[in-house]
Amino acid sequence: MPEVAPVPLSQLTTLRTGGAPARLVEAATTDELVAALREAWADGEPWFVLGGGSNLFVGDEPFQGTVIRVRTFGIEELPGSRPDTVRLRVQAGHDWDAFVAETVARGYAGVEAMSGIPGTVGAAPVQNVGAYGQEIVQTLVEVELIDESTGEVARVSASDLGLGFRTSVLKHHYGSVPERPAVILSVTLELERVGTDERPIAGEQLRGALGLDAEQSVSLRWIRDHVLATRARKGMVLDAEDPDTWSAGSFFQNAIVSEAFARTLPDACPKWPMGPALDPVTVIPLAAFDGILPPPPVENRQVKVSAAWLIENAGLSRGFRFPRSRAGLSTKHTLALTNRGEATAAEIAQLARFVQSRVAAEFGLVLQPEPVLVNVEL
Repeated sequence: MPEVAPVPLSQLTTLRTGGAPARLVEAATTDELVAALREAWADGEPWFVLGGGSNLFVGDEPFQGTVIRVRTFGIEELPGSRPDTVRLRVQAGHDWDAFVAETVARGYAGVEAMSGIPGTVGAAPVQNVGAYGQEIVQTLVEVELIDESTGEVARVSASDLGLGFRTSVLKHHYGSVPERPAVILSVTLELERVGTDERPIAGEQLRGALGLDAEQSVSLRWIRDHVLATRARKGMVLDAEDPDTWSAGSFFQNAIVSEAFARTLPDACPKWPMGPALDPVTVIPLAAFDGILPPPPVENRQVKVSAAWLIENAGLSRGFRFPRSRAGLSTKHTLALTNRGEATAAEIAQLARFVQSRVAAEFGLVLQPEPVLVNVEL
């Protein structure tokens, strides 16, 4: 397999931090990727897989192990489950936004609102990426993966991946290990054949984000262009000339809390219930009815809370940074911790810890990091 001269991971990650690994392997085919993983697992040394480097925060010290860079790409078109659908099997190393652009060009709907998200296709199901009302879970059929515990390759249905809000059984959450340690080799999605003409948009969240009326018709291309423009205004489209984009994307997850806790937060804090509020139905046999109704069951719905609002209202404005520090909040979007120019991982981590402490002090909530942390602690 192609082993290449190690370079600092700051050159391969969008946050621009990270020392050089002891060993760097680039896998251009699925066979090379499988062989590299099996060899790394057999050696028992530290390892991790690198895709686009966009959801990764790597420490300053050299990584004493193997980094496997996934360079596979390609899209295979397959029949869909219905005449108006198509399935696309995409290699894990394929650039995500390039894939979205291709689906738009072919007139296939289902991922266009996720335009501009950096990274590779193989990383998308790991954290169930989403934007503006679309998530991978809505179109994902299956993944092909290699299981770390057995070294075996298998196709796994989307229903077996535990896909939830920015999570799956494959995700390495901060402070824990994945429920199913494995690496994705390819991803199969089922999309709608809608063509390139204008049509009404069903998603209320997408319509709201783009300022569309319910009756207004637009094309997939129009949606992609406007999503890219919206993300660019927030510094969320990679730009080599814009330090606001030198980040790992949203550094903190929107918090998922109980409905009871959400009520303790200010009314102005944006909150989104994670499920519908249903009126409970109690059925009591007539022969057993004694004239007294039991109390209704207590619902324990979860609520998503805006991390950006919490940060801003904890007194941290856009562009905040410590004196002489080269790490700072984006000047466009407080969820992004940015490298303003040769910042160390230690500087980024210092800022992240301070954000967490301020939000915890003001609102009693500890924000959790979204990127995978390697060789670094918060």
